[in-house]
Amino acid sequence: MKYCSTCGATVRVRIPDGDNRERFVCDTCSTIHYSNPKIVAGCIPEWQGRILLCKRAIEPRYGLWTLPAGFMENGETTEQAAMRETLEEAQARVDISGLYGLFSIPHISQVYMIYRGELIDGAFSAGAESLECALFDETDIPWDELAFPVIRETLVRYYADKQRGKGFPLQRGEIIKHSARIQNPAGSN
Repeated sequence: MKYCSTCGATVRVRIPDGDNRERFVCDTCSTIHYSNPKIVAGCIPEWQGRILLCKRAIEPRYGLWTLPAGFMENGETTEQAAMRETLEEAQARVDISGLYGLFSIPHISQVYMIYRGELIDGAFSAGAESLECALFDETDIPWDELAFPVIRETLVRYYADKQRGKGFPLQRGEIIKHSARIQNPAGSN
């Protein structure tokens, strides 16, 4: 950030009085500009025992597979964001069944909230941000072609929970660079 969005003056990075972190601060109008993590909401769309993945038609990670997910918009709930992203990326409508995963990714200042959802009618097709969409059984997941570590971690945990057959407890974790540190190991509640 170079300029204050309130008055247009140049900002500088410093620790404001009473704070303990560096912020962009305007020396002219004293506005403190906070930069906070972005929330990414997504869905594990399920249909007849399979899950729906989308092949990305945009950067980053063009051409790789992912769950439908994206940045939350102002004025919507996380559930609404997950449903909207599924509709935008896969032209699919889902009935959200619950929050499944909460993953912090501090090195890129993102928090992922992944919901489980059932496709309402089984219909889907590639949206503007997807090259294609397809339903996958666990054995058919393109594990080496997944776009993001958080998606891989989510799917690993999802299939472990599914195999145990004891429901889908909330999964929490922290993704550090290209690995995952497990805070709530599979099998614990």
